Amino acid sequence: MSARPVRFKQVDVFSQVPFKGNALAVVFDADSLTDDEMQAIARWTNLSETSFICRPTDANADYRVRIFTPAYELPFAGHPTLGTAHALIESGHRPRRPGQLIQQCGVGLVEVAMRDDGSLAFAAPPARIEPVDASLLPALKAALRSDEIDFNVLPPYCVDNGAPWLAIGVDSPRTCLSIAPDPAAISQIVRKLGMTGLAFYALHAPDGPATLEVRCIVVDSVFEIYEDPVTGSANAAIACLLAARERQPGQRYTVRQGTAIGREGRVAVDYADDGRVWIGGHSTTIIDGAARLA
Repeated sequence: MSARPVRFKQVDVFSQVPFKGNALAVVFDADSLTDDEMQAIARWTNLSETSFICRPTDANADYRVRIFTPAYELPFAGHPTLGTAHALIESGHRPRRPGQLIQQCGVGLVEVAMRDDGSLAFAAPPARIEPVDASLLPALKAALRSDEIDFNVLPPYCVDNGAPWLAIGVDSPRTCLSIAPDPAAISQIVRKLGMTGLAFYALHAPDGPATLEVRCIVVDSVFEIYEDPVTGSANAAIACLLAARERQPGQRYTVRQGTAIGREGRVAVDYADDGRVWIGGHSTTIIDGAARLA
């Protein structure tokens, strides 16, 4: 039996500079693939996420996307949302509505806006925000191995918008970039809380390279612990948290992420008048061709 080709792209998300953002594999025309086949492909690409474009089952959607890590399926993730939309538009897809795509995924319908500068932005799904139980704070502080983190000033929160993150504010970008958590201890806490991982954030000086410095440490059953280069869902979680605490730094701010691992991710966050939070950035196609499936 001959192999069946399907359209395939590999996209660098949240960067206009190739190889400086977060890589995403995109498989087109995936309706005929089984769950096991999608999982096998995601395991083979060995990226943090692989997205599969399918026909929508909701009449309001332009497309349906399924998002897989090498170990499991996610109901939502940020950089796959923007990267998939970028790949679809580049392939010639004509949106139902000018300047807008509607993505169907595990959390429902997600709006993606096409901006004049060539970037895309998604409307962050509603977030559930809960403080971390006070009884866990001493263990969390010890696991982070940093004397410069003060939970009395910036208490940590569990924020879930389809991808749950433990959001931790720190006093400076220097502190943010220097944190080296204890892998075993932090894995235990993150798994106990049911989170994807840790999302650190710190405010830059007004003349800094961005408004916020962000780092995301993922706890995964396949990769164990690794640092994600640029993370849309975590930036959405932080933006929703800042808004809920009435500390958002203006109607628009920018994020630098990936610094600690040699990346140069850039994220734009906008607070709309209707209360929605928009997470935006550029994407660059690195590989464009076909994948051979049995």
